[in-house]
Amino acid sequence: MGPHKSSWRRAFTAVAVLLLSAVGLAVSQTSAHAAVACEVTYQKAWEGGNGFGGNITIKNLGDPLTSWALTFAFPGSQQVTQGWTADWTQSGSNVTARSLSYNGAQATGASWTIGFNGTFSGTNTNPSTFAINGTTCTGQGGPGPQQGLVVTPTSVSVPEGGTATYSVKLAAQPTSNVTVTSTAGAGDTDITVSGGSSLTFTSANWNTAQNVTLAAAQDADTTNGSRTITVASAGLTSVSVTATEADDDSGTGTQSLVVTPTAISVPEGATATYSVKLSRQPTANVTVTSTAGTGDADLTISAGASLTFTTANWNTAQNVTVAAAQDADTTNGSRTITVASAGLTSVSVTATEADDDGGTPGTHVDNPYAGATGYVNSDWSSKAAAEPGGSAVANISTGVWLDRIAAIAGSSSAKGLAAHLDAALQQDAANGSTPLTIQFVIYNLPNRDCSALASNGELKISENGLNRYKTEYIDPIAAIMGQSKYSQLRIVTIIEIDSLPNLITNTNIAACQEAQQSGAYVQGVQYALNKLHAIPNVYTYIDAAHHGWLGWDTNFGPAAQLFASTVRGTTAGFASVDGFITNTANYSSLTEPYFTINTTVGGQTVRQSRWVDWNFYVDELSYAQAFRQRLISEGFASNIGMLIDTSRNGWGGSARPSGPSTSTNVDTFVNESRVDRRIHAGNWCNQSGAGLGERPRANPATGLDAYVWIKPPGESDGSSSEIPNNEGKGFDRMCDPTYTGNARNGNNLTGALPNAPISGQWFSAQFRQLLANAYPPVN
Repeated sequence: MGPHKSSWRRAFTAVAVLLLSAVGLAVSQTSAHAAVACEVTYQKAWEGGNGFGGNITIKNLGDPLTSWALTFAFPGSQQVTQGWTADWTQSGSNVTARSLSYNGAQATGASWTIGFNGTFSGTNTNPSTFAINGTTCTGQGGPGPQQGLVVTPTSVSVPEGGTATYSVKLAAQPTSNVTVTSTAGAGDTDITVSGGSSLTFTSANWNTAQNVTLAAAQDADTTNGSRTITVASAGLTSVSVTATEADDDSGTGTQSLVVTPTAISVPEGATATYSVKLSRQPTANVTVTSTAGTGDADLTISAGASLTFTTANWNTAQNVTVAAAQDADTTNGSRTITVASAGLTSVSVTATEADDDGGTPGTHVDNPYAGATGYVNSDWSSKAAAEPGGSAVANISTGVWLDRIAAIAGSSSAKGLAAHLDAALQQDAANGSTPLTIQFVIYNLPNRDCSALASNGELKISENGLNRYKTEYIDPIAAIMGQSKYSQLRIVTIIEIDSLPNLITNTNIAACQEAQQSGAYVQGVQYALNKLHAIPNVYTYIDAAHHGWLGWDTNFGPAAQLFASTVRGTTAGFASVDGFITNTANYSSLTEPYFTINTTVGGQTVRQSRWVDWNFYVDELSYAQAFRQRLISEGFASNIGMLIDTSRNGWGGSARPSGPSTSTNVDTFVNESRVDRRIHAGNWCNQSGAGLGERPRANPATGLDAYVWIKPPGESDGSSSEIPNNEGKGFDRMCDPTYTGNARNGNNLTGALPNAPISGQWFSAQFRQLLANAYPPVN
């Protein structure tokens, strides 16, 4: 079974572009050499600490080339440490990037991109002169982008007694720090700037939106006043924001319950939610209860029956979850739920059961985990139970990895797909009327896991891999899952981890570039969705990486757009996807209890720490919930569900902090406060010190279908040294504990455990450590 590597790579954020174009030196018609003319774009991809990355796009404006060599000189101390899509060498400040066997031939008008990571000290000034095959590309390009203020939105509604925000960023990278102020002008003085009145933008964070918070005072009038806020910076055109008070028009300031919606449809065997908050800030804690009254007894309150609102969270909606039991009737009953709090007017919610009208548990439901038990894979369970103390978790449901064609049929040591489904039928029979959910990882795309070696697969794009994927892998899986005898099972499929996220961040790697240019990843995922969604009791969840991969805004939005465009191309469109999963086989902490992305230390936000590194998320739960909302905005259904793999992100044990740091240095504060104890968030292989995380359960948080254990604890991520095998799995140095890292993990040690076997094989030392460091602890 393959691992899920965390091919962590900083997004393309701080960008400095130098465009050079020219026609090369004239060459006589009798010359045996091609006339060289070129255009070069040099772009900083990222910069932090003493490291940076660059991308260079070359356009051939001359005769066709059979090979090429790009040369340039760094003006400072820059050194190339790693390069791709070319053969990179450096002597002193002089750098040469030579073509490779597959990209030397370039037609007239062709463009191609090469890239590198490097180090520097002092200033990191762009090189100014480039040459192709000895011919200088001369001439300066057009002027750089126009600097200005980007303010979104320019009209905001501020709830009376509450707050609202608008965001500010710059239109172009500045050469020095830029201070932007927000000043309240004429208008309703109840509206004030309560946060972000002065913001600082640097050459690193200029394109990162920062929020300005407006507050509206609670009063007894009934007018909806407005006020103009001026956003300004020296030398730039100011922007006006109109803030309007959203008054309750009652003039009474009376407290009330805000319940949304007041009518819900609850799928049989699943759940639905409504939200509750207060209309005003209370002076003391307020308890709100939800009580099920007369009506269909199959409808019950499964979570949120009692909620507490404080002076801090009164305006934050909290969910109440209503469950509908699976039964054999065909009626759509309803039940009234009363939402109440002492001294306030109660609100009634009508919950109606959305029955499948067939009374059969094989019908597609909204959440396949709700009201169901999980399949226990005896292949994994027996290994776990054989470890000291392992019996305490051996009966937990884990994912079954179909990571090669041979895994479908199985072997003498591991059950195949049909054998697992047959075993699931036996477990389901012992459940009585309770449905059973079984999870399979669909993981065999050609050029699989293109940016890491430990989990490379058997199929190659250049060797008819996409067609083999369809006919030899997906088709047999769909044929088995579609057999009528399995129709009562809820079959969850995790679709191709790492594939689409690699197309966002790692197309500088040849195998990923081939996956992008050939369309193999997108077409393969679409084919899998078309085949599997057509089976009513099969549920599809697409991998959405994790916060340490896609959490930067330059990755976050493009990833959601790629997922949307991919799914739109399926036969059923957005209906072909039941949800998304994050942190598959990874170690990112579920929550960081001692700081949030908004925590400020010593005048700096935690985003400025080396660990967070300007990411917009510090943990998986906040990332998964935010990503879900972005997916909905791209067109996915509002009931789309998220899963989080919590199999190895508990981070308990003696190294777990018991409280926040008291340091006023932001780096020290974050390092002493974070429960994720990895050396670097880019480390992904067999991490030392990790622990089992939250046990699988349905509906654990807003927008979450379930916490799951997709990566079976104790199965290796990859070998710590090269081990020959017939599964196509290579040796990745990120699994070697002695390796001092690369740019993607900040040139840190890997934090990997020693003596690890190849990915998917049992790693006893890892399992024992996961058990010992479990959080919550294993009882």
